[in-house]
Amino acid sequence: MASTEARAGVAKAGGSPAGPDDLAGLEAGLDALDAVEVRRTPVREVLLKKAVPPIVAVALVLAVWQILVSAQVTTEDKLPAPSAVWAGVSDMWLQGTLFDVIWTSVSRGLFGFLLALAIGTPLGLLVARVAFVRAAIGPILSGLQSLPSVAWVPPAVIWLGLNDSMMYAVILLGAVPSIANGLVSGVTQVPPLFLRAGRTLGATGLKGTWHIVMPAALPGYLGGLKQGWAFSWRSLMAAEIIASSPDLGLGLGQLLENGRNNIDMPGVFLAIVLILIVGVAVDLLVFSPLERWVLRSRGLLVKS
Repeated sequence: MASTEARAGVAKAGGSPAGPDDLAGLEAGLDALDAVEVRRTPVREVLLKKAVPPIVAVALVLAVWQILVSAQVTTEDKLPAPSAVWAGVSDMWLQGTLFDVIWTSVSRGLFGFLLALAIGTPLGLLVARVAFVRAAIGPILSGLQSLPSVAWVPPAVIWLGLNDSMMYAVILLGAVPSIANGLVSGVTQVPPLFLRAGRTLGATGLKGTWHIVMPAALPGYLGGLKQGWAFSWRSLMAAEIIASSPDLGLGLGQLLENGRNNIDMPGVFLAIVLILIVGVAVDLLVFSPLERWVLRSRGLLVKS
């Protein structure tokens, strides 16, 4: 009834009577404002939009790289050809060590990130919800987040020795502040109306945190998770490069350091490329789908 009156009022606003065709067109236009078309994007279209641009970008980088090598901008012992790096990949594949090296670092990074997630989430909630804790710890978290992760490697080695515990300690010190600060930022941006509505419905304490605060703070929390993973990966690479030891196994950081020690530039570039591939793969396979899900659940992503 109200919708019909509103449409009639809009029709009369022009000062002249509206005919049946005008009213029908107006109703169709108003109905279109309320209806949001949601459709599944075909797989082929998704591949074209998601896969083709990165492939083209990689091809351009390789082309420029090869042009620089062919133009002899510098000597090959400083800038190896892409074929030399590919030969290193082939050798590691044939020796069966390629995936072992990658998994050594990836498993450490993922486990350290999960530990940081388990510590950073309740810490972030505590800092965000308790004013005294926020005043006391908030500046410290911000300071720790700005501190380079490599600074924690020497004390971690002295405290814990050359072992995996040292690696995880460096990861935690680098990632926990980012995750906690991301959650604090998300909780701070929750509209007060949501909290009042939750209290009215009886959602207080842990129930309010689970059903009201966390869903509303999810975008900021997800941003903190992405940054936390980036800090985890960077912290691990710094630890593996500096604290290189046979007892720790061969990871990507150790592979990079071995290339430097042996003045093996193809090996150095190979390690850099593998580190980049892992970082991009985690973002595309984990965080990008999570971002799309969050946007879709809030009506901000029409196509999927």
